[in-house]
Amino acid sequence: MKILFKRGKQKELILNAKKDLTWKELAQKIGINDRYLCGDIKNEKRCLSEEVYRKLCGINGLDFDNFIEKKLKDNWGQSKGGVNSPGSTIKIPKVNFNEKFSEFIGAVLGDGHVCYIKSSNKQRKIGVYQIRIAGDLIKDKEYHNYLKNLGEEIFNLKGKEIKRPKNNERFLEFTSKKLIELFISIGINPGNKIKNQSTIPKWIFKNKRDLRTCLRGLIDTDGCIHRMSKKDPKLIRINFTNHNETLLKDTREGFILLGFNPSKIICNKHFFISRQKEIEKYVKEIGFKNLKHLKRLEQFSPFL
Repeated sequence: MKILFKRGKQKELILNAKKDLTWKELAQKIGINDRYLCGDIKNEKRCLSEEVYRKLCGINGLDFDNFIEKKLKDNWGQSKGGVNSPGSTIKIPKVNFNEKFSEFIGAVLGDGHVCYIKSSNKQRKIGVYQIRIAGDLIKDKEYHNYLKNLGEEIFNLKGKEIKRPKNNERFLEFTSKKLIELFISIGINPGNKIKNQSTIPKWIFKNKRDLRTCLRGLIDTDGCIHRMSKKDPKLIRINFTNHNETLLKDTREGFILLGFNPSKIICNKHFFISRQKEIEKYVKEIGFKNLKHLKRLEQFSPFL
């Protein structure tokens, strides 16, 4: 259920709970994203869920029941007064925070973009709620098919393929307001990933299985394989390149936690895995799902 308060009371409840806490600390206590909390929720652009309301009351030691105007069904805003867009009405099942979701997150952090746009005119309201993953028109075809199947399995959403031959580009899109709200809740916000410093959610670091698949998603999108030397063409390295400093550091830290020895970050944009035994370890323990990497590995190396 959603809680609709008298004007100003939702903000009052939240500010009372915050007191000496930071927004991030309060958000962790009630289980939602801090930017979503201090933005949409505090400014009463979104209603509180009943669960979050009860947590805030517990922190405050207060009861705001007298200020409740209505209790609304969870799908309110889709059928009445909601944004007039198919994406706002598409529901997703309860998502398990597991290795499949972790891999999809890695791909989104690599080549993905989270879009949450609302606008209106005199005739209607318009919303765009979308995750779009970019790729090479030819080289990423099979990988996008893999992600399309993965997204359908996790979210019960059918991905839409867009091809732009003139630019040698392809895009895979998943549209759902609930999907975007899920990504916001785990700290991956809409808009520019570098500006937002979007990074690997903390829960992924708690399970090595989840961490492995998340790193696979990152390498399959923003990684590459190349030869180290012309003198010995069998010597190869895995390179990860990204201009998001936080994600770059966290990805490197993830490899260290899994027993790898990545290089230092070079030029604030990339690092390498160069030890040949660790390349083999990567293939055996993490692997690739992007066929273009497998083809290069087969071409360069005896590991396959």
